[in-house]
Amino acid sequence: MPDALPYERMLQECLRGEFRLVNAGLPRNQKTLSSLLHEEYPQIACSDGSTHLFKRRELEYLASMVNVTEQEALLLPMVIELRGNQAEVAVICQGEMEEKVISKILDMPVTCEQGRIRIYKPQLALLRKILRTTTQYAFSPKVVA
Repeated sequence: MPDALPYERMLQECLRGEFRLVNAGLPRNQKTLSSLLHEEYPQIACSDGSTHLFKRRELEYLASMVNVTEQEALLLPMVIELRGNQAEVAVICQGEMEEKVISKILDMPVTCEQGRIRIYKPQLALLRKILRTTTQYAFSPKVVA
């Protein structure tokens, strides 16, 4: 199918534009758990100019899982990458703290491979139920066949 390849490229380019709009509310950067705990109103600026607020209850829950030094290493919000037609999702992993926290919440070992912790959608539902404001979705245009 020689015509499929150009069509797939065109589709990917169209999706990239749409995903830029969908991801407009992503945070400009992340903050450490430690710094958020010290803010009166824990928040972060988003790329679209809005503000993402963190629930103190979630921050304190995360703080109960890690020591003070680890609170300096855990960056929030944790970003969950969603891709088309996959049964699994990936939590972007910048260090060991994401592994530790997600392992404790899901009550199972997880590992970070190539900067991602792969979990299945039922596990995602549990993770988001517990960490609604300290996690955030990022939609990826990469479609896996």
